[in-house]
Amino acid sequence: MNAPPALRPACSSVTCLRARAPCDVAGSCCGVVRARGEVGARGAARRRSKMLPTTSVNSRNQGNGALNSRDAARHTAGAKRYKYLRRLFHFRQMDFEFALWQMLYLFTSPQRVYRNFHYRKQTKDQWARDDPAFLVLLSIWLCVSTVGFGFVLDMGFFETIKLLLWVVFIDCVGVGLLIATLMWFISNKYLVKQQNRDYDVEWGYAFDVHLNAFYPLLVILHFIQLFFINYVIISDSVIGYFVGNTLWLIAIGYYIYVTFLGYSALPFLKNTAILLYPFALLIMLYLISLAFSWNFTKMLCSFYKYRVK
Repeated sequence: MNAPPALRPACSSVTCLRARAPCDVAGSCCGVVRARGEVGARGAARRRSKMLPTTSVNSRNQGNGALNSRDAARHTAGAKRYKYLRRLFHFRQMDFEFALWQMLYLFTSPQRVYRNFHYRKQTKDQWARDDPAFLVLLSIWLCVSTVGFGFVLDMGFFETIKLLLWVVFIDCVGVGLLIATLMWFISNKYLVKQQNRDYDVEWGYAFDVHLNAFYPLLVILHFIQLFFINYVIISDSVIGYFVGNTLWLIAIGYYIYVTFLGYSALPFLKNTAILLYPFALLIMLYLISLAFSWNFTKMLCSFYKYRVK
């Protein structure tokens, strides 16, 4: 009786199944099919890699985000400024909802606002805002509050317009440009960890930090304070200058704190805690003002009336 032939291993390849026959060599056709499948997969991967956008290793360095020469031309200060000013006249391109969100969180959680600046740096390679919606809303706030100040101080129409021009172009824009330029120079000169072109504070970011810090000050001194000027603050009582000077302490203290958060958010700066040192001078001045019965709000009102003469 002859021994039965050795059973060949079953093959699961498509080729053998279609032929309805076992493999001549155990697993040989399966190996061919697998090899062909791997070659096809590598070819498909190469085709997909050509279709997907890629970033060159040399196009962006680590750190502050240095660009190659081609991308640097599109990220110069002049190009960013032109793009920003161009969007200033296209209201449909502005994200006012996001700007309102930032204004709200500047009071409740300003750290969250600066975390968004980090995200902008990663996606658009710039720390400064590229959307002027925040500046537009701040200007509206400034105009409305200044008109309210003129009403509280019993100013006429033309006097209020004159005060508005002074506050917008001198107090906000002029002083803002001066402070932003001064902080930009100090931070790049003394606070940068490594003196390198790839690690520098953008002037636009310094101006944005000023706007962020100026907004809470504006709301406290030009809006909340209006409800207490005629009935509480301008009076010669102790309560009057205590309430008024306390509001000044909170407003300027908030300005210092938000400014500190803005520069401490930059990973390439050092010793940013020195920006909190003016707190000591502010508290000392506050205590002196209470001791000598100085009323800062009353001085401000007199100064505004003198401006519009």
